[in-house]
Amino acid sequence: MFIKIFKVTRNFFSIAINLSKSKKMNINKCYFRYIENENKIDITFLFKVKETTRQFNLSRKPTETLETLFTRMGANVQKALKKATKKKSPCDCTEINVNLYDTDKDSLNEQSTCLDLFSAKGPVKIKIYDSIYEAVFNAPWVVSINLPLCILEGFPVYPENFVIQYADRKLCSFNWYKGLTKNEKGNDISEFHVQWELVGGNFIYNPKTEDIGMKLKLVCIPGNENSSGPPVEVISKNFVEAGPGKCPFETRHMFTKTKLKGQSFRCITYNILADLYCDSDHTRTSLFPYCPVYALHIDYRKLLIFKELQGYNADIICLQEVDAKIFNHHLEPLLQNEGLNGLFYKKAKEVAEGLALFYRHDRFEVIGDEKIRLSEALKEISCLQSIWDGIKDNGPLLERLLDRSTVASATYLQSIDDPNYLIIVGNTHLYFHPDSDHIRLIQGGVFIYWLNDIRRKLSEKLPGKIISMILCGDFNSVPSCGIYQLYTTGFSGSTLPDWKSNAEQAVIGLNLQQETILESACGTPQYTNFTAGFADCLDYIFYDKSTLQVEQVVPLPSVEELQANTALPSIVFPSDHVALVADLKMNK
Repeated sequence: MFIKIFKVTRNFFSIAINLSKSKKMNINKCYFRYIENENKIDITFLFKVKETTRQFNLSRKPTETLETLFTRMGANVQKALKKATKKKSPCDCTEINVNLYDTDKDSLNEQSTCLDLFSAKGPVKIKIYDSIYEAVFNAPWVVSINLPLCILEGFPVYPENFVIQYADRKLCSFNWYKGLTKNEKGNDISEFHVQWELVGGNFIYNPKTEDIGMKLKLVCIPGNENSSGPPVEVISKNFVEAGPGKCPFETRHMFTKTKLKGQSFRCITYNILADLYCDSDHTRTSLFPYCPVYALHIDYRKLLIFKELQGYNADIICLQEVDAKIFNHHLEPLLQNEGLNGLFYKKAKEVAEGLALFYRHDRFEVIGDEKIRLSEALKEISCLQSIWDGIKDNGPLLERLLDRSTVASATYLQSIDDPNYLIIVGNTHLYFHPDSDHIRLIQGGVFIYWLNDIRRKLSEKLPGKIISMILCGDFNSVPSCGIYQLYTTGFSGSTLPDWKSNAEQAVIGLNLQQETILESACGTPQYTNFTAGFADCLDYIFYDKSTLQVEQVVPLPSVEELQANTALPSIVFPSDHVALVADLKMNK
């Protein structure tokens, strides 16, 4: 069993990336980048201080004169020289002169501004002490790059928080190396003396068993259609660790080895358990005390989440409880590498998580999308008037209902294989509280009423198109509740017990009805959420029976697998929910 606890300190953005000091293309180059939206010019160059090559980074105003800039550059180099010689010998305090070298004096001089450099005629060279540098302007650049703190054998590793400028990620190169950073006596080896071995050449690398105990180094060369930028390198802070063994989702991958085509597509809904709900003492000691602390940490869980999603070869992925930072710096770049584009729909108020939808861009095209806050929509959207009229005089209910941050998204996907076919993909995560069946039923009604209204409007705008619907999400509602009845029969009557789940807020006389008869693609599994305190079916992929049919449902983990480590999450399950995966086919 994997029990190693890795260091969990965070370092999402480096202050300055490290240019590779071993690559010749970085030597004798002085890089200038104009960051217009921040009104600054960043300057980076390498300079040999004693026996060590140092990287210098400056940030200056575009209006600053070259004379002032060069004075500052010289002072920084001189300061580094003094520091390097302080303990060895008295510093000679030689002044470091910086000036233009062999340039057209008519177009550029030391009273020119930093910004003038970018429009200079011909090549610009700068002399720093006795070294001549070629000035390079707005080269493809890596702004930020990190390697994961947790690296597991058999699980994908990738550049985190990868931000580039003047570059196209598809035209960047990535080379992975492994190396032993300790000698036979267990002492650290300087990174300059590590024997690095090339092991991979893609954006993602999957560490192997023989990599355990080693560190990884990534060298990235940013590029665009016209040029390449300076290579940068980053070394992992921690060693490659043994993985947790075979995860249950890997058995499920046996059913999704190939991508679908034609009229068929694979859809997933998955509540991935937001980090903001895991990173607390209450979560660790009360909610999930059976889960090892390291396995609750997002640096561990995100590796399992991505490997799981990667292996399903899905065309449409609907996620709930997605942290904004996880979407931006992890899921989006990783799944984009797999051919999926992503959209993020943040929850209302100050909640830093929300919904995400990914779609395979060679199979679908987004022709529109919307997001609503369900509580606000009730008062503002005309198609919801009948629901509003039935509850507007219920003060205790409104106080609670209108305070909810619940949102829903609708993404309109047009099939590339058959442009006559459109799918409205709805995604939501309904309110969770145990005494809130009535709140959820209202929210579920708002969701389907709104989607039906979107469908009607699209049908009027695009006559002749086949417009289907899929509703994905964590509905926090078991099959015996009113939402399931509303979606699968078209009607939820006023006598349902849902309306009285809270006596003080009871809803009287409200019937919900809607015209699209849906079916649950995965049926009603015994468990889609499995914790020590609660376990039941809460998640669904509802689909329009008149336009879609189910071809395959990927089997869910067995009860024995769910219970193997008491409950979820665990060292092999990254969330307290299980992903639902179904293959659907468009009806002609």
